[in-house]
Amino acid sequence: MQEPIKFDLEFPIQASPTLLYQHVATPSGMSEWFADNVNSRGEYFKFIWDGQEEVAKIIKRVAGERARFQWDYDEDTEKFFELRIQVDEITKDVSLMITDFGDDDDEVEEQKMFWENQISALKKVIGSR
Repeated sequence: MQEPIKFDLEFPIQASPTLLYQHVATPSGMSEWFADNVNSRGEYFKFIWDGQEEVAKIIKRVAGERARFQWDYDEDTEKFFELRIQVDEITKDVSLMITDFGDDDDEVEEQKMFWENQISALKKVIGSR
């Protein structure tokens, strides 16, 4: 089996880091843009799309900065997805940095399109362009 392909994406977001964090690290915030519904019990988040459930464990959280999740089916791998807020020290521009993995080039391209669609929805929810 080949090594998973790690990739990073950057999305400029016109929003305060505090508001953005609420939307990338809490079930209520994520249910507004990431999935149809999001529930959590402790460190486990249940994401629901079209009636299908996927469970991820939050494996790292830094308040106001980042949330890293690992799908339950990836728990024996190095794969995760991370949503990290980055603020430029000089301009104060805010970006959402995404780190994710794909098993091959086609899956990486699918994942990139997924993230572009989801971040577009996030921007609409928080009123960013």
